[in-house]
Amino acid sequence: MSEPLRDTLIRQLDTAWALATYHLDGLSDGECLWRPADEGLHIWADGQGGWRPDWPDGQGGWTADWPDHEGYDLGPPSIGWTTWHLLYWWSMALDRNFGPGILAREDVRWPGNAEALRRCLHDLNVAWRGRLGAIGDAELVAPRTSSWPRADQSLADVFAWANIELTKNAAELGYARFLFAIRKV
Repeated sequence: MSEPLRDTLIRQLDTAWALATYHLDGLSDGECLWRPADEGLHIWADGQGGWRPDWPDGQGGWTADWPDHEGYDLGPPSIGWTTWHLLYWWSMALDRNFGPGILAREDVRWPGNAEALRRCLHDLNVAWRGRLGAIGDAELVAPRTSSWPRADQSLADVFAWANIELTKNAAELGYARFLFAIRKV
C-alpha cells in the first residue's frame, strides 16, 4: 500500500544517511579528536574509560549543563563532538518517541573510536528507519504529544526534523574533514 508521506520521509532519510556515510567512511580516530580551533565544543576522556562532551557555561568556561547559547563565538566543534551530538539527538529521539523516555544526555557517550562510532550510528539509522517504515501516513500526521525534540509535534514533524538534523550534521562533518585534510601540521 502506498504511503506518500512516509515514502517521502524515507527517501529523505536515505539521502541524508548516504551523505552522512560518505563523510563517516574512512573517518579516523585522529580526525575525531582533532580540534579545528583552540576554542570550540569537543569531547574529552573522562578518566574512567568513557568520553564526555563539552558545554559552554556562558562565562568563558565549560560545564556539564546545556549551553545557554549556540553562538558563533563558541568556535567550531570538533568532529568528535559533532558525532557525539549526532549520537545524542538520534538516541534521544528514539527513546523519547518510541522507548521508555528515560534516557538523559549524560547517558549518551562517544564510543571512543571511529570504528565503534560508525557501528553505533549504523545501528541508530537501522532502528530509526525501521520505526519510520512501520508507520503509515495516518499515524504520521495524527495529533499527539511528542516530548522530544519539541512538545506537541506529530511524528511526521519529528521524522522531518531528524532528516534535516542528519543532513546538517553530515555537512558539518564534511566541512571539518576538508579542514583536517589541508591542515598545516
